[in-house]
Amino acid sequence: MHFPSSSLQALVHLGLLLGASAVPAPDQALQQLMRIPASNRQQIFGHAAAPPFTPDHRDPYDHKVDSVGENRQPLPFRNGHGATVQGPRNKDRERQNPDMVRPPSTDHGSMSNMRWSFADSHTRIEEGGWTRQTTIRELPTSRELAGVNMRLDEGVIRELHWHTEAEWAYILAGRVRVTGLDPDGGSFMDDLEAGDLWYFPAGHPHSLQGLSPNGTEFLLIFDDGNFSEESTFLLTDWMAHTPKSVLAENFRVKPDTFKSIPDSEKYIFQGSMPDSIEREKPRGFKKSKLQFTHHMDAQEPMRTSGGSVRITDSTNFPISKTVAAAHLEIQPGAIREMHWHPNADEWSYFKKGRARVTIFAAEGNARTFNYMAGDVGIVPRNMGHFIENLSDDEPLEVLEIFRADKFQDFSLFQWLGETPRRMVADHIFAGDPKAAEEFLKQIEGAEKEPLKDA
Repeated sequence: MHFPSSSLQALVHLGLLLGASAVPAPDQALQQLMRIPASNRQQIFGHAAAPPFTPDHRDPYDHKVDSVGENRQPLPFRNGHGATVQGPRNKDRERQNPDMVRPPSTDHGSMSNMRWSFADSHTRIEEGGWTRQTTIRELPTSRELAGVNMRLDEGVIRELHWHTEAEWAYILAGRVRVTGLDPDGGSFMDDLEAGDLWYFPAGHPHSLQGLSPNGTEFLLIFDDGNFSEESTFLLTDWMAHTPKSVLAENFRVKPDTFKSIPDSEKYIFQGSMPDSIEREKPRGFKKSKLQFTHHMDAQEPMRTSGGSVRITDSTNFPISKTVAAAHLEIQPGAIREMHWHPNADEWSYFKKGRARVTIFAAEGNARTFNYMAGDVGIVPRNMGHFIENLSDDEPLEVLEIFRADKFQDFSLFQWLGETPRRMVADHIFAGDPKAAEEFLKQIEGAEKEPLKDA
């Protein structure tokens, strides 16, 4: 096996790190090297061999560190600067947010918080289910969209209701029955499973019920960051606050028919088990001409060197006029390329894995955030950013969600590839023709590739 000359010193370092008295044979060295965590291998071949978060560690290129996956405790040391923490510490939070404890050297200026975890949201517990929300009250930068995480056990009903805002949903687990009504009196019923979507425009009445032994859990998105799950229009709440004489007149029955109705909202409650859709259809059922559901995970994905992408917006889910989304599966060690969105803020939900995101806000401002499963991230429109999979072993799944009818983004790679070579070199590599040649060769004929293998 041939090792490039630039790696000979690395083998010497490797021998010292492993306690060897001499440089190991190449085959043996490779076997020993692969037993070392990926970030340590980077340090051996690219920067100082001292472990991350120590005074002796040097990394002028700000490589990622997967502090959770490698069980490292972040400390505020960077390239010889910093000191230990002597006061009280939340070490679990520090491991989840290594780039808060030791930011990259490229971070600069003042930027609002762009991260929230559903684990920090208040949970409302009901009969057979629960709900928790992330809105502008929890995350002030969440201006355009609000999110709700909801769980319904088997047979549990999210009661008949409607909202001032449009509702978009992605099913995280289990199965659910969705019912609704359109403005022309057309009815809609569908059974959905993990990876499916539904969308109800503002004011459209609908209901949900958990199916299968484990019921369902889903992410709800509303097209206003000021949304509150507590402000839903509920059937039982309306009837409880309407005189029974009016109910009797409206439904053409006697007033005492309503003597036992709930005196307040039911919201989430255990219901009777549903039959098949065909058997449950009311007499005179008139099927809606609108399609309120979509099978997102069943879409044929766009496959790239770093993973796969599925995009759902009004082009393939026509009713979804105010919410567009992309489902990203980012392979270990890969990256969602540097890009920005011109038409909406990005509201990201991290479904699986761990990520590093640096947001560029212009005026020299940039800040790096770390995310885990169950976290929410915000990137305001037009701000440049990337999403990097922190792990070299585990995939990363992310939902990018926008208050828009269509998904749009600009790729930095593609933009530079479509710009005259002279201009690119003048901007970035003035005085370094060798670097310019290497870079320009790489971006020649560049096309957008959302996910790149590192």
